[in-house]
Amino acid sequence: MDFWQRYRAIDARDTRFDGQFYTAVRTTGIYCRPSCPARTPKPENVTFYETSAAAHEAGYRACKRCLPEAVPGTPAWNIRSDVAGRAMRLINDGVINRDGVEGLAARLGYSSRQLNRILSHELGAGPLSLARAGRAQTARTLLVSTSMKLADIAFAAGFSSVRQFNETLGEVFAMTPTALRATAHHHPAPAASTALTLNLPYRKPFDPGIFSFLAVRAIPRIEAGTPTSYGRCLRLPHGDARFTLEYGADAPARPLVLAIAAVDLRDLPALLSRVRRLFDLDADPVAIDEALAGDPRLSRAVAATPGIRMPGALDPQELLIRAMIGQQITVAAARTALTQLSAAGNPSAVPGDGLDRLFPTPEQIAATARELLRGPQRRIDSLVAAAASLASGELELGYGDDLPGLRSKLLPLPGVGPWTVGYVAMRVIGAPDIYLANDAAVRNGIRAVSAGRVSDGLGAEPAAALSSDFSEVSPWRSYATMHLWRAAAAAAKTGTPGTSAPKAGTPTTSTPKTTITPTIAARALT
Repeated sequence: MDFWQRYRAIDARDTRFDGQFYTAVRTTGIYCRPSCPARTPKPENVTFYETSAAAHEAGYRACKRCLPEAVPGTPAWNIRSDVAGRAMRLINDGVINRDGVEGLAARLGYSSRQLNRILSHELGAGPLSLARAGRAQTARTLLVSTSMKLADIAFAAGFSSVRQFNETLGEVFAMTPTALRATAHHHPAPAASTALTLNLPYRKPFDPGIFSFLAVRAIPRIEAGTPTSYGRCLRLPHGDARFTLEYGADAPARPLVLAIAAVDLRDLPALLSRVRRLFDLDADPVAIDEALAGDPRLSRAVAATPGIRMPGALDPQELLIRAMIGQQITVAAARTALTQLSAAGNPSAVPGDGLDRLFPTPEQIAATARELLRGPQRRIDSLVAAAASLASGELELGYGDDLPGLRSKLLPLPGVGPWTVGYVAMRVIGAPDIYLANDAAVRNGIRAVSAGRVSDGLGAEPAAALSSDFSEVSPWRSYATMHLWRAAAAAAKTGTPGTSAPKAGTPTTSTPKTTITPTIAARALT
């Protein structure tokens, strides 16, 4: 967006841009979210920043009226595959808190000095300032949502000392932590040091179908899901965690309530970031739906299901294993195999609510998969080889990867093809423009949406000029894929002619060179 597009957004108080850029006003010395209800400043007094950290660096403080830190993040870090986008995904996951700037730079393949120069040029702030802004945002959330002690909040947010915590909040918000807590619209709920309940912000509309997507793939004792909730045990850098996210479909504001039953406070920023990634809470559903609805093949599906989300991954290594197991079998069969494999995992240190086991580590999978799994030996050997590579560090997979990097890492592995790379890219790095052209369920989904158009009297072929790879809706083809999967599943349930559940391993033989394509059927996704 250029200056005037952003200025028109703030003049219209457009909420969908909250968190995607920040408006700093020279005459007041504050920065706001685009929807701030204050009087629109004159253009000559306005500077726009990509991040709140850049506004901090320029000497601005957060607006007390609109609280710009209390908004969803930007989807730009998934759209962007450059160094800045990859760095922000890792910073949000807490890498600087754990490994420092040197550790972040090493993961990205740069020196710390060069990385600082790149981020300062692209985002207006260096890695430490970006991490500091994230800590301030986490601290504000905890202050207004819980009754945790201030010292606990300081360390949970990633600050190295209470003094640093106080100074940062004073600089960013021009308020003490106690005064900031007093701004809460409701009395903070009591909270122990490791048990928290938080409302997670998101942009509306929100389609809760993502809960059903996760529920049918949930591994007993590790995960549990319903159409409006999801919970699991999870291994984090400093210990085990257990959480549940619930969607209040009948509540006035339709909140997403995250109940964290147990977590090491040092892991709290990483947990919040990963839950947001899993449920795609930083997406811009209005922009996505507008683009998808412009394609006649998808307009009916978008109108019926606004705000569809693309599920992410809580653990990149786990997601690769799950994708490889599910490549050539149905969802139910994959869930059975994963349940068998879960016996290799350790009991959780924080059991409760029927969740008491952790997904096995790559080391455990490499050591036990041959005894626990049934099926073609070649497929099991491929899984063991991938797990061994992950365990040894020969294969590194994380949120800081990009699509070319994933291809170069994964395609040499036996049993991994372009479909697997595309699926991992969708869920691990949130790549928004993946279209699985040869996926059997995608083809069934296209037939299903075409059948829907016929039933509406619109004709099966919306326009001869439309591309076969849905390039018209780029860069949102991953969300088009989600709609097609949804349509295929619905058609299979209702028995729509020509859209029966596909057999595994039945891709077509022709593949567009510019798209990621599968080697198996999408209904086997895990």
